[in-house]
Amino acid sequence: MLGKGYREPMDADQRLDAYRRKRRTELSGEPTGADGPPPRDGQPRFVVQRHDARSLHFDVRLEVDGVLVSWAVPKGPSLNPADKRLAHRTEDHPLDYIDFEGRIGGGYGAGTVIVWDTGTYDNLTTLDGEPVAAADALLKGHIKVLLYGHKLSGAFAVTHTKMGGDEANWMLVKVDDESADRRRRPTATQNESVLTGRTNSDLEAD
Repeated sequence: MLGKGYREPMDADQRLDAYRRKRRTELSGEPTGADGPPPRDGQPRFVVQRHDARSLHFDVRLEVDGVLVSWAVPKGPSLNPADKRLAHRTEDHPLDYIDFEGRIGGGYGAGTVIVWDTGTYDNLTTLDGEPVAAADALLKGHIKVLLYGHKLSGAFAVTHTKMGGDEANWMLVKVDDESADRRRRPTATQNESVLTGRTNSDLEAD
């Protein structure tokens, strides 16, 4: 079940089963994750990908226990704490998806993808004053993270809502901290990749 995160302990390879079942990566050009997560040290990473598929949306992904836990956010993240963004939980993605850009071939998710923002994050989730591991926070249905990105910074919260009776529906909200900005709308004004400077339109023209 995607709604509450992980129902049972699984390793990263098992958690990528849904990702692989939905794709023919030899046609889509997407990473397979077959070699497992690349070794690294330091803070966990996040990525926000601008995905122009059947409908334009932003994919928000957090590195948790060897995979990218993912939500599709139709309107994209907002820096305004008053904006509540629907975040539809999707299948976990392999870690090498974190810098994926390109045209996805026909089939599931067909369209163009750019790395709209990326960086590292701190897990700020607590319960009764005690820190809660990211995987446990997802199971409980609420995670709070501090992002260190190029376009996004500060604290964000993602909460399981089951809105409309859909188990996969969560809500993404900007925490009202010093990085909140009720005027700036980066998803509308900054459409380029932070890695290559390309836009989705540039990829269509390739």
